[in-house]
Amino acid sequence: MDNRLYDYSPIVGREPIRWPGGARVAFYVGLNIEHYRIDRPSTSTFEGTRDLAPDPLNYGWRDYGPRVGVWRQIESLDRHGMRASVLLNSDAGERYPEIVEAGRARNWAWLAHGKNNSTFQADMSVEEERAYLTEVIGSIEKTTGQRPRGWMGPALTETFETPRLLAELGLDYVLDWTSDDQPYRLNVPGMLSVPYSVELNDIGLFVSKGLTGPDFVRIVKDQLDRLYEDSADSGRVMALALHPFVTGQPFRAKYLDQALEYVADHPGVWLTTSDEIADHYARTTASGPGGASSEDAS
Repeated sequence: MDNRLYDYSPIVGREPIRWPGGARVAFYVGLNIEHYRIDRPSTSTFEGTRDLAPDPLNYGWRDYGPRVGVWRQIESLDRHGMRASVLLNSDAGERYPEIVEAGRARNWAWLAHGKNNSTFQADMSVEEERAYLTEVIGSIEKTTGQRPRGWMGPALTETFETPRLLAELGLDYVLDWTSDDQPYRLNVPGMLSVPYSVELNDIGLFVSKGLTGPDFVRIVKDQLDRLYEDSADSGRVMALALHPFVTGQPFRAKYLDQALEYVADHPGVWLTTSDEIADHYARTTASGPGGASSEDAS
């Protein structure tokens, strides 16, 4: 089966992207605020108990995030003048009102991230998925006071109908398709793909690969330096994916802070949100790689 969601477009030769203020790299933090069901296996630090119900070892590790870890991350984001782009499970929004209150006070961007991180919609029928998306988006709008504009599925899962259904519900972009360093238009009128990262992601780096804090800082620096170099003629996007139960751990906190400090002090970086990236790209780029132009969507 061919990929009909977006077209192939090599990054060379595209219409140049110009970020505000002459910035060359648009940087955002994708902060995952998630809820996990206690009776299902999920992301684990120790595979030996992951299929048990309950699984205190792994569930407690994940639950450290909203209880403790996120508050360290908030301190670091505040220190460096960064607003989070929050990938919010609707269950998390309902269960952790203090986190939502902290985000609203800081003008965070809120993206829909499914109901919880134990439920994937990949096998849903169109009717089931439409009802599911409607419920999730409505819940997040109620808890945050802001209707989400962006979507990222739990574990970046979608069906072939997800972008179309999201467009019907008034959303503008998805993060699930991590195939580019620039936004691009999908073959769904009005829908964009905004870059996210499974490589520059604290779960992958620390949990899957077992890297250290200094490794993390070096990787963030290398990513930004190369994207800045690449962006001489056209802007790039750098996403940093964070989870409170990973980089919110005490022994990693100083390394997250060092990485954010490097980004904040780097010349030519627009500290922004995924909402603002999508909005700027849609307004200033007449056509783009991947699919329907803004004129097609009107």
